[in-house]
Amino acid sequence: MALKRRLYDLLEGGTRTGTSHRAVDNFLCVLIITNVLAVALESVPRFEAEFGREFVLFEYTSLAIFTAEYLARLWVCTELPPLSRLSPAEARRRYALSPFMIIDLLAILPALLVNLIGLDLRFMRIFRLLRLLRLARYSPTIITLGRVLWQERQSLGAVLVITFGLLMLSASIMMIFESEAQPNAFGTIPDAMWWALATLSTVGYGDVVPITAMGRVFGGFVTLLGVTLYALPIAIIAASFTNEHHRRDFVVTWGMVARVPLFVKIDPATLAKIGGLLRSKTVPSGYQIVHKGQPADSMYFLAAGEAVVDVDGHRIKLEEGDFFGEIALLRDTHRGAHVFAVTECRLLQLMKIDFQGLLETDPSLRTEIAKVADERLHEGELSHVDRPNEEVRNQPQRDSDEDP
Repeated sequence: MALKRRLYDLLEGGTRTGTSHRAVDNFLCVLIITNVLAVALESVPRFEAEFGREFVLFEYTSLAIFTAEYLARLWVCTELPPLSRLSPAEARRRYALSPFMIIDLLAILPALLVNLIGLDLRFMRIFRLLRLLRLARYSPTIITLGRVLWQERQSLGAVLVITFGLLMLSASIMMIFESEAQPNAFGTIPDAMWWALATLSTVGYGDVVPITAMGRVFGGFVTLLGVTLYALPIAIIAASFTNEHHRRDFVVTWGMVARVPLFVKIDPATLAKIGGLLRSKTVPSGYQIVHKGQPADSMYFLAAGEAVVDVDGHRIKLEEGDFFGEIALLRDTHRGAHVFAVTECRLLQLMKIDFQGLLETDPSLRTEIAKVADERLHEGELSHVDRPNEEVRNQPQRDSDEDP
């Protein structure tokens, strides 16, 4: 069970995620990209003749790794929270039918047929390029793009219908103008559709062109129409992609703000206002975010990366979603610890001056914050590090006027 849990953490990003999980993901991404490059290089006769054995060895090694990963994911999937209440057989059946696992299976199945069963169908090796689709598992951006395409399927379908209608209309009109002058190229609507497709897509191969005056005038109009037409799906996808990113960032930011003890009783609308005050800041590995003894003028949320708090030689680890420095929002203090970035970190900074400005516009919010702060300080729940994780609860309380 310990091995199973460890594999779950490494492959699925369980509760103890960290550098090991990221290292596994990075290794698999590099292996996938290398496999795709190997497929391309193997198609060159000179490379295949010179490095044929190396290509075969690399393929067998990659196939073994991908197969072991697929089986390991099937084994540990019962640890996933949505599947943990199901029987092991049912959990694995559902997980095997998930989109990512189907892609993983398609990425290795053709290679198994070719290399293990001995089915020597050369064209099946092209299916190794399906391994490139596996990168979607490790890229939130690709997942977001897929979600956007699905959400906008009706709008994109409408654009497709309009495009097909214009294709048929353009081909029909051009057949009328050009059928007598070029019967081979424009004698029928299907023949003219090739020209209409190349023109509407603005590719313009030039193998079939109108030669009559009316045909050229209409061809220019279709070209301009094609530029406008193909801007529609791009605009739809770009707008939806941007909105999806904004929604995701809002949910993540709102969740981090809602975790702060000072804000537990604040309504969602006010939490959204606080989230709007956050300033994004990216710092490199080794950067000292907070210096002990400096005036405290803001609190921080760790949106991505890892950091460490150094409290008199005792180190406390901060991970994604943790926060520190909320006492700075309430009183004039000095930092009580050093905070360093272990990896590259994306921080969200809430400045004291911005927060105080929000309180000035809402006296009831100021009263509520002051009440909660007094309760927390009285109970010793605000310390030199503002509850980043369970480790802080076990640390001795410092003077409440000190802030990280």
